[in-house]
Amino acid sequence: MEQQHLLILDLDETLVHATNVPLSRAPDFEVPPYALYLRPGVREFLDWALETFRVAVWTSSSPKYAEIVTGLLFDDLSKLEFVWARDRCTPRRDFERDVWWDSKSLHKVRRRGFDLRRVLAVDDNPEKYTRSYGNLISVTPYQGSPNDDELRYLRRYLEQLALHPNVRSVEKRFWRRRLEDADKSVSSNYLAGQ
Repeated sequence: MEQQHLLILDLDETLVHATNVPLSRAPDFEVPPYALYLRPGVREFLDWALETFRVAVWTSSSPKYAEIVTGLLFDDLSKLEFVWARDRCTPRRDFERDVWWDSKSLHKVRRRGFDLRRVLAVDDNPEKYTRSYGNLISVTPYQGSPNDDELRYLRRYLEQLALHPNVRSVEKRFWRRRLEDADKSVSSNYLAGQ
């Protein structure tokens, strides 16, 4: 039996929203100095992900922050392949704009024995994976809206990708728009048949 795909999840603006200025509703948690808001459906999504994939967390936040927030999201951290933070990122520089950012270099994952054809990375910031676009599923940044439904769509998309032996060969840009278009097509076909 083939091993499950590895699903690498980002934290901030992907699974949670952390802010110094609390929103108009009470936060789900407080991680001083931040008010922390869970993306709607995150608990169900993570439970499903742990059953379907090998799961890891990789954030460009501090190791301490990663440890605290991951502990709030997952009941059993031993089920995770790894929890990496900023210290595992690679600093990159755009000389034209003179800006630095933390890149998540998947060769570090490959060195741990993972086949990159079976690795999916979910992040709100595509810049983090500039050298691994074939593995990236870019999600809309979560800013704390209680009406956010990104994880519902993401689960549906990941269910499809879990069946592919080489996820790098699958076009992932505009993945959500394609799902929404498929929903509209099914709905209009249903209405036309009535």
